Formats: sequence, structure tokens, C-alpha cells
Amino acid sequence: MHVESKKLLRRTAVSAAVLSTSMLTLLPLAPTASAHGTVTSPPTRNYGCATRWSGPDAPGMLEQDPMCYIAWHQSPLAMYTWNALYANNLGEDIEHVVQNGQICSAGRSEMGRYAPMDNPGPWKTTDVGSNFTVNVEDVARHGADYLKIYVTKQGFNPEIEPIGWDDLDFVKQTGSYPGQLNYTTDVNTSGYSGRHVVLTVWKASHMDQKYFLCSDVNFG
Repeated sequence: MHVESKKLLRRTAVSAAVLSTSMLTLLPLAPTASAHGTVTSPPTRNYGCATRWSGPDAPGMLEQDPMCYIAWHQSPLAMYTWNALYANNLGEDIEHVVQNGQICSAGRSEMGRYAPMDNPGPWKTTDVGSNFTVNVEDVARHGADYLKIYVTKQGFNPEIEPIGWDDLDFVKQTGSYPGQLNYTTDVNTSGYSGRHVVLTVWKASHMDQKYFLCSDVNFG
């Protein structure tokens, strides 16, 4: 992605966060979703926010976890429905269907629903080594046709830039999993250090339903 395009995407994301923070706090909160699933380890952005904090007014969140604070106020529903971050009927050419800068929201930034997941910034990270495990919790037992794992390229800074497809290294694709509560896959990498984002694309088996799950990690 060109530098100017990334700068535009970043300005758009930040502007949306500021506007939504002041407006969407007035919306009623929805109950936690009871189906579908997400990556619980390393935790995704909205799963992490939902499990670390009880809601948008949780004491101390602004000081301790500013990206969650922005996300909770920009779109509380994205936190409560942490297990519904998917898009239907995309086909397999996902890199041309899901736009750059909207990968962590599955291209579902419409109406601000999952837009905060695309915000660049200092998200809380999980420490991982060059070899780590991704765990998907499938509450609905949809099954998986595959999991695709990507890692942001060395030198890319997710604190200041939205993620485009050319910022990602494709690392692994798994085989299928039967419908069960948890799927795990070991991920073997080399050459990564510092802050990165792991993107897991989970293709559910019951229909063309793909989950786009961004986890912030720190390679030690």
C-alpha cells in the first residue's frame, strides 16, 4: 500500500474514533453474544477488551488500556459481540474483497460496528516466542474448513499504520476441523521480533463464513 494511502486510512480511523467516542457512549449496551467464536489465545483485540474490562466506564481503563477505552466508547457492541466478527459469502479471493485498512474488522466497518478493531495504536500485546499456539474457541461448533495464519512483516509498525494485505506474511494454512469447542494449531516462525499482529482467518464449515481475528503480540 502506498504511504499516502496509509496516512489517509490512519487519519480516517482516528477521526472516526474521536467522533464515535463522544457519540456512541449514549447507545444502550447489548448482551454478550452466545454463538460463533474467536481466537482466545493470543487474544483478539475485542476479546481482550471484553475480558479485561467490564464495560466502557470501567475504572482505570483510560489510563491502563487506552486502545480498549477508545474501542469500548467507539463501538460497545464490538466488545459484547466479540464472537461475531465475520463476513459471509466472500469467496476465496479475500485479499481483493476485504479492503486494506479494514482487515481486522472483516471489512465490516460500516456504521462503526467493528471499525475500532482497525485502529492503529498501542494495543495490549501477548508475549510469544518464534513458535506459538493459536487457539480458536468455536462456541457454536461450526467446524472449520481451515485456519489461515498471517503475521505482520518485520519493520511494519501497527501502532501508527492500519494493516494492509501487503503488510502481512502468510505463515500457515491448516486442514479442516470437526465441530468442537476448541481448535489449536502450532505456528512456527523465524525472524520476527518486537510488536506484531497475528491475523487468523477462520473459514467456518457450515457456510461461506470467514472470521478475521487480529491478535497483538510481542515476539521476545
